Amino acid sequence: MIDVSTQFAVERLLARYVATIDEDRLEEWPGYFTENCRYQIISNENYERKLPIGVFFANNRAMLQDRVAALRQANIYEPQRYRHLVSSTLITALDNGVATVQSNFQVIRILADGAMTLFSVGRYLDRIDLRGAEPLFAEKLVILDNRRIDTLLALPL
Repeated sequence: MIDVSTQFAVERLLARYVATIDEDRLEEWPGYFTENCRYQIISNENYERKLPIGVFFANNRAMLQDRVAALRQANIYEPQRYRHLVSSTLITALDNGVATVQSNFQVIRILADGAMTLFSVGRYLDRIDLRGAEPLFAEKLVILDNRRIDTLLALPL
């Protein structure tokens, strides 16, 4: 049985994570991950077929920091922002202070002219390290249900 404080810590981490992205505080985003983390955006089709190719992959916090630096300094993309809607989270396992968690998400993209589109739908499969002062993602798999990936995938999901 998962206790209420563990459930709350996991849900609070997810809420803070999406708020950071939605509020364009991307410099804070890598801080939600352990130093040696895994972050991957991958289609459901590739995930289920165990094909390793995804849309984005990082295997440590420094790679996530580089991604943010590239977004701010080098990449050119249409101004946009996201609004995440995340389901309740289900903790499927808790082993030695690391929670295995799944939740569903929708991301609405808002362009500079105010146009909105349902940008992405899928699920998060997370491993969350609860052993430190704050919970951190040791692994975050962003599994996209949509088969077509928009070329404007600039911001983290």
